[in-house]
Amino acid sequence: MGGQQTMTAGPGGACVAAFPHGREIVIPPGGCTGWHFHGVRLDAVVLAGTLTRVLHDRTVEVHPAGTTFVEPAGIRHIHLGHNLGTEPVVLHVTPALPEETPFSIPTAAPPGATPAVCGEHTP
Repeated sequence: MGGQQTMTAGPGGACVAAFPHGREIVIPPGGCTGWHFHGVRLDAVVLAGTLTRVLHDRTVEVHPAGTTFVEPAGIRHIHLGHNLGTEPVVLHVTPALPEETPFSIPTAAPPGATPAVCGEHTP
């Protein structure tokens, strides 16, 4: 995963790891993002739960807590994410975007994929 880890001085001058600026995304159990893409590359860390992603070519990737992944920018990288587990999926995603910038851009499903039925994409 690209990017840099931020170090912050803690009490007594000790360095403490901190996340770079970004967004926290929470997907509740059974939740689905729907098909979308991003205008910029996103680097993600799964902090809790297990995220299941379906990519533009209908391949399925499963990301448990503690793993990282990259979502490339552009409409050629349509994907969806959903939570098939019983606990919330918590993601930390960078980079930080200006407030006016949409985080994701909804789009139609890619050819051969179902439009919005996330439950079909079990690993």
